[in-house]
Amino acid sequence: MLSRFATLSRIPKGIWVVGGVSMLMDISSEIIHSLLPLFMVTTLGTSVIFIGLIEGLAESIALFIKIFSGAISDYIGKRKGLAVLGYGLGALSKPLFAIASSSGMILGARLIDRVGKGIRAAPRDALVADVTPPELRGAAFGLRQSMDTIGAFIGPLLAVWLMLLWNNDFRTIFWVAVIPGGLAVALLFFGLHEPKTPVERKRSNPVNKENLKRLGKGCWWVIGLGAVFTLARFSEAFLVLRAQQSGVPLALIPLVMVAMNLLYFLSAYPFGKLSDAMSQTRLLQWGLVVLIAADIVLAFTTHWTGIILGVALWGVHMGMTQGLLAAMIAKTAPADLRGTAYGIFSMVSGVGLLIASVVAGVIWETWGAEYTFYTGAVICLLTLCYLMKTPDDVQ
Repeated sequence: MLSRFATLSRIPKGIWVVGGVSMLMDISSEIIHSLLPLFMVTTLGTSVIFIGLIEGLAESIALFIKIFSGAISDYIGKRKGLAVLGYGLGALSKPLFAIASSSGMILGARLIDRVGKGIRAAPRDALVADVTPPELRGAAFGLRQSMDTIGAFIGPLLAVWLMLLWNNDFRTIFWVAVIPGGLAVALLFFGLHEPKTPVERKRSNPVNKENLKRLGKGCWWVIGLGAVFTLARFSEAFLVLRAQQSGVPLALIPLVMVAMNLLYFLSAYPFGKLSDAMSQTRLLQWGLVVLIAADIVLAFTTHWTGIILGVALWGVHMGMTQGLLAAMIAKTAPADLRGTAYGIFSMVSGVGLLIASVVAGVIWETWGAEYTFYTGAVICLLTLCYLMKTPDDVQ
């Protein structure tokens, strides 16, 4: 326990600010996203296949954009300005959900929101790596992810409370989400002071052939691994839709995201800290085992207790792997190409996420919800078999 607090005290102040910004924006986003699939199905009459397409397209666009924002941040040697722009777009998108009258308008709002995420994410992660000592990077990424996830379970809790208070008034609740989004932008703008020169070297085009080679085999291995992980883990919108099948009252369905994000929050920092002291590849293997268990539970049950168990396991998997993959990029990428590395990692993962979400929607509509989760478990098992043949951490 003392060791944990000693580690926290050594983490730079900037990481706490970035974590607070992530927390506020996630409160804003999750108020909307925990209700959005239900709003689209019950109010707008959207099909599950189209929901899968919207989720996959929106998220993958965000991930594609990261390569450009990351490369730009490497070239100019600045991260904060791009991060402020990205968070600003995320905040500006929130009113659009409240006024949306069609699935097309929801798609437009999601794209603006995710473009903002794409602009901010790679520079933010590179900034975290820039200001954190190498021996604390797992803990720092875990802490940022943990604070992000505090917002991810506070948001759905607020959504549930407001749904009960305002008799399932989706649009009014979406307006409430505007407030924490604006606060996030203000905190980042006024609270974070970026180092003047994160990397001391002459700048060149980060995505030219020479620099892409400089990323090295280890970094490209982690990038490819991230894509496979997204194939195994489709959009969380399907967790909400699975909960709907359990017969839980509409206003209480966002509690499944509360359960997932609570476990995500509780596990992200401890596993991030653990990754600084053990084999990162081995920890990824255990993360896949947990995701397989989550898929099996969600495939076999429609009772609300089983749904809660499945999404809780899903949250533990996220806590074990998300910050870890970010720390592995920081470990394997050259310091002056970190933004580019995070961007490429996200772009490649975006392809996997788009494929996974669309295929999950098709399987759901064609064969049923349980086969969606069976498919995820099979992909996880194949990935686990591959990782078990990789005994040592890549350098």
